[in-house]
Amino acid sequence: MLSRLTGFNRRPFESLSEQEILALAISSEEDDGRIYLAYADHLRADYPRSARVFEDMAEEEGGHRARLIERHKARFGDRIPLIRREHVRGYYERKPDWLVKNLSVDKIRQTAEDMEAQAHSFYLAAAQRTTDADTRKLLGDLALAEKGHESLARRLGLEHAPEDVKTQEAETSRRKFILTYVQPGLAGLMDGSVSTLAPIFATAFATGDTWTTFLVGLSASVGAGISMGFTEAAHDDGVISGRGSPLKRGLASGIMTTIGGLGHALPYLIPDFTLATSVAIAVVFVELWAIAWIQNHWMETPWSRAIFQVVLGGALVFSAGLLIGNA
Repeated sequence: MLSRLTGFNRRPFESLSEQEILALAISSEEDDGRIYLAYADHLRADYPRSARVFEDMAEEEGGHRARLIERHKARFGDRIPLIRREHVRGYYERKPDWLVKNLSVDKIRQTAEDMEAQAHSFYLAAAQRTTDADTRKLLGDLALAEKGHESLARRLGLEHAPEDVKTQEAETSRRKFILTYVQPGLAGLMDGSVSTLAPIFATAFATGDTWTTFLVGLSASVGAGISMGFTEAAHDDGVISGRGSPLKRGLASGIMTTIGGLGHALPYLIPDFTLATSVAIAVVFVELWAIAWIQNHWMETPWSRAIFQVVLGGALVFSAGLLIGNA
């Protein structure tokens, strides 16, 4: 592991022969083609036009690979040495395909342009390391093909993903983010903030003990977070609804539920009961208005309805806890 991190067991680029340079270029084109196809598969359902961009880019890489193989056969024969980017010190690396699932469509487009820029630099350096005229010309042509006046990603983007389509895809991306993270997170924050008001403040006013109140608030918050997280993850696998990964939604809901409850439980770590309660009430006020803002900003709920639903509902639950605690 240490040798991989330090590059101790890798070949320096300057030590590669012309045959090894061609072999490295062939394997790199193969890898990049697979990566572009993985991008296309990942985007096809929600971003079909961008998926088409990456399919064309994979086809372009396949053409580069075929030209390199033909040149290798003409110069060195049919046996291509096994040398890949991870065998060469300082050579650019590629992230594994499974990380695609964690990238947005804009990040994927930017990554593709970075890949082309790296390939362009490689072909320029490779051309300088070769003495055969035909090989040098091929590597120079591929450098121009990878770069050009505009990158392939931009040129294909103009053809397959014009601005109106990109606008639609941006809206689709925003919708997926809302369904996967904002909506379950907001539901968890509302549940954690509102549902724990009554037990926390009822305990506070019934006992007058800040530590007991904190323990009740901590247990209520963590318990509600676990319950909300499992419920969100279990009730919808996201396949039909299009709401995204159940694991991501469950984590968003569970974490935000816990945070919502801990917000007004943590002040009771302050030993002074009056001060702790004052801070907790102030935190509740901030939490409820934050929920109303999220509803208005992300869910496009009118301010009047958001305030009515969240602030009024929270005030009623708080009043119930106050009454029960003083009973």
